[in-house]
Amino acid sequence: MVVIYLAVLNLVGFSMMGIDKWKAKHKKWRISEKALFASALFGGSIGAILGMYLFHHKTRHWYFVWGMPAILLIQLGMAAVILKHFVIF
Repeated sequence: MVVIYLAVLNLVGFSMMGIDKWKAKHKKWRISEKALFASALFGGSIGAILGMYLFHHKTRHWYFVWGMPAILLIQLGMAAVILKHFVIF
């Protein structure tokens, strides 16, 4: 279940970056930066980072360039702690 959840959230984060880039080019209503960060915080950080660089979107904003990888590192650290405490070798 966790793998499916993360796969969906990463697809959502990736898609949101692409959609927001398209909307920016076509002067349409935009996806808020808060929503883009929320998708990363809830588990879609890898997809958001990939979308950010693939679509060249938000790469001039320092808080995205540093914030998205920071979220990913925190999530990886939390996963390592959880796995260390709950997986018996």
